[in-house]
Amino acid sequence: MTRFLFFIDSLSMWVGKAFAWLILILTLGVSYEVFVRYVLGAPTTWAFDFSYITYGALFLMAGAYTLSRGGHVRADVVYRLWQPRTQAMMDLTLYAIFFLPAVAAFIYAGWNYASMSIRFKEVSIFSPAGVPVFPLKTLVPVTGVLLLLQGIAEIIRCIICIQLGAWPQRLHDVEETESIILQEQKIHAAERAAQAGQKGA
Repeated sequence: MTRFLFFIDSLSMWVGKAFAWLILILTLGVSYEVFVRYVLGAPTTWAFDFSYITYGALFLMAGAYTLSRGGHVRADVVYRLWQPRTQAMMDLTLYAIFFLPAVAAFIYAGWNYASMSIRFKEVSIFSPAGVPVFPLKTLVPVTGVLLLLQGIAEIIRCIICIQLGAWPQRLHDVEETESIILQEQKIHAAERAAQAGQKGA
């Protein structure tokens, strides 16, 4: 089961990191537009379309990776104080009630949305350049499928945690600053407790 979970995590990670390069492309494209617009006085006709298509693709395709890293926004003021089993039961309930129906609707609507856009070879209406937007809209159902796969992995993790009372291991590639700080606080607290025990002895 761990191998299956790591495979889905790896897929989400690979897709997220591949599309993360769009940040560099977006930065170069916008910088070019600023230069030619304000220095040369010759703005492009495609810069606006380029920026929202590039950012839209990045935003869509990073969703599953963000989910795999637990990076989506959550109100965890109370959540972090719960035992892992309670956290898993809450997560499982929320995945069943909200996540799965929402992602199913996203895939269904996105498929229709994308297929119509591909059929008409849709282009942007915001500039005379006629930049194709159907490739971006094609990513909508793809994103839904990736989110569904990662969601299934998270549901399996919840079930394992409910059974064992501890969260199963995740595939790690980066660490959030907050989690590093919390780990350091635990280490320092353990060291202080050990020192206090030595002094008492």
